[in-house]
Amino acid sequence: MAVDTTYEVRAIARSIRTSPHKVRRVLDQIRGRTYREALIILEFMPYRACEYVLKVLRSAVANAEHNQGLDPASLVISRAFADQGPSLRRYRPRAQGRAYQIRKPTCHITIAVAPAIDD
Repeated sequence: MAVDTTYEVRAIARSIRTSPHKVRRVLDQIRGRTYREALIILEFMPYRACEYVLKVLRSAVANAEHNQGLDPASLVISRAFADQGPSLRRYRPRAQGRAYQIRKPTCHITIAVAPAIDD
């Protein structure tokens, strides 16, 4: 399916409290699919990251509809990726007065949608 990238619209969610690795396995499933197909897939996948991805996807489609006047039924997910955000650092007490660092990862989710070109 060909995509018109001149009308590409995106949405970004920053500092989401989950690791980028867990989000990427969800994004890999929806990349290149239509908006409707992606909604169905995200609705029934068992991962917690689906909530975050679904929210960003709906935001990207709303941006395309409101700002560019595009029809949501014709939109395809052209780009979807998760970058690593800043890690929260927490410390846990250990034996003999030591401290053990715990890193709580965050990520930035970016989803771009574009209208499909009918061949």
